Amino acid sequence: MAKRLTRAESRERTRERLLAAAAELFAERGVNGTSVEQIAERAGYTRGAFYGNFEDKHELVVELLAQRRAREAEEITALAEGVGSFEEMLRRLRAWHVERARHLPEWFVLRAELTLYALRNPSARPLVGAGELEARALLEGGISAELARRGARPPADPGFLALIVHALEDGLLRQRYLIPDGIGDDVVVDALELLMRSWSAGAQSPT
Repeated sequence: MAKRLTRAESRERTRERLLAAAAELFAERGVNGTSVEQIAERAGYTRGAFYGNFEDKHELVVELLAQRRAREAEEITALAEGVGSFEEMLRRLRAWHVERARHLPEWFVLRAELTLYALRNPSARPLVGAGELEARALLEGGISAELARRGARPPADPGFLALIVHALEDGLLRQRYLIPDGIGDDVVVDALELLMRSWSAGAQSPT
């Protein structure tokens, strides 16, 4: 027999289904084009079930932002665990990007929608900003460690180097989504590898 869920477990499952349904609809119709009723229907619940878990759509969006930020941080942290070399890290990143490319349209559109929502709703903006800072911090640590391993001094503040890589990733993924011809799934990793080799060589040059 299937294990009967506790009240807390049932509530958590309902919230997860509502969040998943909202993510799908936001990618399809946009945040503003999606109603509470549509979210509840897609998740298989009533309007009352929605309001039993979220005060309004804004609260759901804020939680969805926090959830996605946490998941991305977990994925990146897991990629770095036990890495023995930069080459191994590149292999892991390539595999991760190739896997993510299978869902790039949905991922990119949802990310763009949530970013637009945060820009239009200042109360949600700190969550987006916190996610960006977490990603940059992980990049900064990796860049600093790799340059140190190569015996190269950073050509600029590592935080600034991380900002360059993170911004480049956003731009490359946008190009990959809009104009996929000739742009590989792991283009971000190619760019990172090129930058690291350039920064290492420049830092070791007598000039």
